[in-house]
Amino acid sequence: MINITLPDESVKSFQNPPTGLDVAKGISEGLARNCVVMELNGNIVDLNTEITGDAKVRLITTKDGEALEILRHSTAHVMAQAILHFYKDANLTIGPVKEDGFYYDVDMEPVSEEDFPKIEAEMKKIIKAKIPIQRKAVSKSDATEFYEQEPYKLEMISDLEDGSISFYEQGDFTDLCRGPHIPHTGFIKAFKLMKVSGAYWRADQTKAQLQRIYGTAFFDKKELKEHLHFIEEAKKRNHRKLGMALDLFSFHDEALGMPFFHAKGMTIWNILLDYWREEHRAAGYVETKTPVMLNRDLWEKSGHWENYRENMYISQIDDSEYAIKPMNCPGGMLLYGLKPHSYKDLPIRAGEIGLVHRHEMSGVLSGLFRVRAFHQDDAHIFMTPDQIQDEILGVLRLTERIYSMFGLGFHLELSTRPAKSIGTDEQWKMATEGLSAALDAYGMEYQINEGDGAFYGPKIDVHIRDALGRTWQCGTVQLDMSLPERFDLNYIGKDGEKHRPIMIHRVIYGSVERFFGILIEHFAGKFPLWMAPVQAVMLPMNDDLVPYAANVRAELEKAGLRVEVDDRTESLKKKIRDAQLSYVPLILTIGAKEKESKTLSVRTLDGKVKYGVTHEQFLNWVLPQIRERKPELGII
Repeated sequence: MINITLPDESVKSFQNPPTGLDVAKGISEGLARNCVVMELNGNIVDLNTEITGDAKVRLITTKDGEALEILRHSTAHVMAQAILHFYKDANLTIGPVKEDGFYYDVDMEPVSEEDFPKIEAEMKKIIKAKIPIQRKAVSKSDATEFYEQEPYKLEMISDLEDGSISFYEQGDFTDLCRGPHIPHTGFIKAFKLMKVSGAYWRADQTKAQLQRIYGTAFFDKKELKEHLHFIEEAKKRNHRKLGMALDLFSFHDEALGMPFFHAKGMTIWNILLDYWREEHRAAGYVETKTPVMLNRDLWEKSGHWENYRENMYISQIDDSEYAIKPMNCPGGMLLYGLKPHSYKDLPIRAGEIGLVHRHEMSGVLSGLFRVRAFHQDDAHIFMTPDQIQDEILGVLRLTERIYSMFGLGFHLELSTRPAKSIGTDEQWKMATEGLSAALDAYGMEYQINEGDGAFYGPKIDVHIRDALGRTWQCGTVQLDMSLPERFDLNYIGKDGEKHRPIMIHRVIYGSVERFFGILIEHFAGKFPLWMAPVQAVMLPMNDDLVPYAANVRAELEKAGLRVEVDDRTESLKKKIRDAQLSYVPLILTIGAKEKESKTLSVRTLDGKVKYGVTHEQFLNWVLPQIRERKPELGII
């Protein structure tokens, strides 16, 4: 007799070893039809796995979060099977799941999106056939023999340890895979191939370039439809297109991965930094600035030369090697070490909007999201051990205050010690426990991200959530006891003795460039009034009114507004349309009537128009909203 304990602690008994499917059928046929895999004693396995002894089982259905990833991985196999039906000489490599779908890297002739319909049609045939997907365990030698004509699979097998290796079979298709998988191909109810790009085998430019074919899959068509709608909405918000259309920034071949900000982009840039400085002054920070280039000795002392050199730009000056800084922290160490400090001086909160450079492969550069030159809104907080929790809480509360100004939610992750790190076990333990205690006191749920800390200390990663629900890792709080030791930093404690300060590295915007790009997409280019590079545009109805419009503009600018006059010889309808396409929040029309009555016709982006607004009424309406950084325009 085999006893199966279910999550509600009920027990099902079986005379013979059951599979997960048998357990599901023992509960109900409806459950069995919707079961994807099972969790067997804590491990997720195929539903047809035989249970040979007493066990704890959780049945995972199409409604459970884990199921979607398994569905998508199985759909990648179906896509690979369909590809092999058409491209007999193709060689498969890997087909992993990604956040919103899957891809498969294939060594084959170039394909394009025009080839997708025939591949999708073949996939539908495979899905309709409800082909069982079955695991098969083989020895390493048998696996090698099976794949003797497929170099990529052979290479992967050679990296595996001796022992049992799992294959998955579905009809005429077999793939090397750990699994688990859906019971049969018919579970795939909705899918779509999305795009194709090039990818080097194992991300090595010296190796073969493969065809990376992306797709996505869901358990029902409604979810796929919603996902495709989301993608279309994201395309409309693409910051690279909007950045050019709104005249904010550009990229040039003469400086790959290094953005050029235009006048309107710089207006928003300065607004972001002005707000940052205002909040930091109120939170007790001072601002510093350190050089962009420092010599090799400093980077060796900080540990960057050993741990980060491949990402640094190196230059020879006179007889010494210099590096353009990839991070601001070593300069901050030098500033702290300039003079003696007492415990009474601590905490010291020193912020820096520092320009850093990191060598990124050209293939991963992506608008403002992935660049080679960017500004970090760093701050280094030097403190005593008993100040750790309060200072981290202060950073988290400041972060929340700043993000809320832009309407951004967030969640937190605690990233622990990576394999490549500096510092002692004791230092890492103290730092990790300090961050954990502060997070517990902050009161927001957080996730543990094992092994993803910085090489010099654990960190809290802040993932913001934009208007489309996408998440972006921006802010980070890193506790560091190693660099103060490497730079022999100290303070005089209450006992009159020297002590080593604890240090926090933290950013809130993260990369200012990246945060800028996120805001473009978050607002879809329609910045709130306080951020808009042009807050109002004046549209004189004829050329005779242009001088008067210029006088009104001067009046409004004197009051603190950013205003332009559209004096082109175009129809009023076209001028209004162009202003709307440029997402100018306020469109002010001036005709003979407005000139005579000294009023404005005020149109907002939602299409509403208010006539006969006096200049005083207009300013009394907009100025408080700008001053208070209101997210939306109130009623005039």
